[in-house]
Amino acid sequence: MKNRGKLLEQLTGVDSSKLNYYVELKKRNQDVLKQNSRLEILQQLTRDMNIDMSIGDIIERVFKKLPEALPCDFLGLAKLSDGKLKLIAVAPREFSTLGFIPKQSVLWDAFRDKGATSYDPADDPLCFAQIAAEHPLGLRSLAAAPLFERSSVNGLLLLGSALESAYEGAELNFVQHLADQLAISMQNARLYKQVSRAKKEWEATFKAVTDPIFLIDTDYNVLLHNDRLPPGMAEMWNSSISQKCFAKMRGESEPCRNCPIQEIKETGNPVFQQWNTPQGECLDMSYYPVFNEEKQLSAVTIIMKDVTKRLKMEAQLVQSAKMVALGVMAAGVAHELNSPMTVIIGTAQMLAREMQQEGDSEGAEALSDIINCGLRCKRIIQNLLTFSRQDQVPVMAIDLNAEVERVLDMIQYQINRSQIAIFEHFDRDIPMMNANGPQIQQVLTNFLINARDALMEVEGKEKVIEVSTVLRVEGERRFAVLSVADNGVGIAKENLSKIFTPFYTSKEASKGTGLGLSVSLGIAESHNGRIEVDTELGQGSCFRLILPVDQQ
Repeated sequence: MKNRGKLLEQLTGVDSSKLNYYVELKKRNQDVLKQNSRLEILQQLTRDMNIDMSIGDIIERVFKKLPEALPCDFLGLAKLSDGKLKLIAVAPREFSTLGFIPKQSVLWDAFRDKGATSYDPADDPLCFAQIAAEHPLGLRSLAAAPLFERSSVNGLLLLGSALESAYEGAELNFVQHLADQLAISMQNARLYKQVSRAKKEWEATFKAVTDPIFLIDTDYNVLLHNDRLPPGMAEMWNSSISQKCFAKMRGESEPCRNCPIQEIKETGNPVFQQWNTPQGECLDMSYYPVFNEEKQLSAVTIIMKDVTKRLKMEAQLVQSAKMVALGVMAAGVAHELNSPMTVIIGTAQMLAREMQQEGDSEGAEALSDIINCGLRCKRIIQNLLTFSRQDQVPVMAIDLNAEVERVLDMIQYQINRSQIAIFEHFDRDIPMMNANGPQIQQVLTNFLINARDALMEVEGKEKVIEVSTVLRVEGERRFAVLSVADNGVGIAKENLSKIFTPFYTSKEASKGTGLGLSVSLGIAESHNGRIEVDTELGQGSCFRLILPVDQQ
């Protein structure tokens, strides 16, 4: 009876149906597992591909992972360029040379049909005419999937296998998904390169600006700058740990009083101000608001412009204008005084001659003093006239010692009446040199006036100014050195870097304008020279004008 049941199951096919059912179920499970595996590989490839990778790097990365999902012995990518399909990347690299795919190749069918297609390479000898002859691997299956950019096809993804019929419906679907993902990755890479190139161009333009530029957020943090720091700010900037602008720019621990950024927060308008740094630089500061898409303030751009040299030039122009006015005045004074002084001197000389003839030696000696003082007054007037008209005197051969003596004749009385002794030490071996004599006189006058003012605050010791000239040799060049030393109050170290800044002065407003040393430095530099300063607080100062004797 049991044998009959088994025979009936065999004859009716019941047992066979169960077997086929389980076989089909097992096959479906395997297909699902394979499809899941392919999706996992596709996701992994998506994560692995970076936007900064080249197309060749992307193809190699995909080729390493792809055999886990489907047969793949060759992977290539062709791009459309000027109506031609060009193979631009292959893996492995030695499999094929890069080149154009002939128009007669069946690969163009996938391009025109806009769908993934499989081929037998044997039916299309043109499709891989560029395969390296020495490569041992022969392809028996080929799949081509179009690469879409929006709705247009701009390339093909090619897969090859040594197995026959390796790419069927499910495999082709996966190949098309892979092609779509690669197309997105390449578009992202291209966009990234465009953005990166634009960013680099912007940064290059930003850094090429010669004036310092800073981008500051609303919390005073420095976001960006173009490495064009003013010389006096560089050390403080680099040593600051904080990123706050007030710490890096000014060395402060909290926002500056009347901070322009705070004003921009309140008004939304640009702010302009001028800043005299502790290092003696004068900076024009321009603050511009930066708004986001919601028209809210997101940052502030600061543009600095060093106007120290410009102000120095303006100061020199002011001084030149003063000298022109003084020259006109001196010319008038000289004209008005020369005639009476001539009468005074001439009359005194006539009286002195008569007294000497009459034997009145005491009266003649008294008249001699009048004559000498009158002649001295005429020299002072002439020196003042020459000094004030420096723009009319060209560079010419001068005797430095003679120029110093002219200034001392003119100013010595003013210094002596302040109970200040002047000592002179002249090197008579200094040769003639090319310079503007009145400008050298102006520098010396500034030195002497500053020395006098420094001594006015000294009490309890003898007040002394030493004026000296000496010839100095540096290497193969000779320099004339004009020095003015005093034993006055000296200059504090923190103020030493400021003394040549236009309009900086430690004197009262009625006693100084802060232009003397600035103008003197400009004169020294115009003669290819320099000014040296030695000072000690409470002990005195020495200013030296260094001028080249041998011009290069």
